[in-house]
Amino acid sequence: MIEILDPTTEAAAAQSIAWAPRPTALQGKRVALIQNTKFNSDQLLRRIGDILKAEYGVAEWKMYDKHNASVPAHAEIIEEIKKSADVMVAGIGD
Repeated sequence: MIEILDPTTEAAAAQSIAWAPRPTALQGKRVALIQNTKFNSDQLLRRIGDILKAEYGVAEWKMYDKHNASVPAHAEIIEEIKKSADVMVAGIGD
């Protein structure tokens, strides 16, 4: 007996995305960089942090490491970022 599976589905209704407010400029902002611990994600984000500082005038950047790439950032990181950063960048590697 052959079982035929239909992978198609009805299109879901369009959903709007509530974007976080964006600053009008990065000058003087504190930036949090969250890397997912995959290969090279830390190097990529360090470079982004340096560019943001040199070319966009961010005051400082700090790197945070997730426990692993498969999970969201843990609560301690989120709470620290809420207190110490104005902007957050999440990056992946591979």
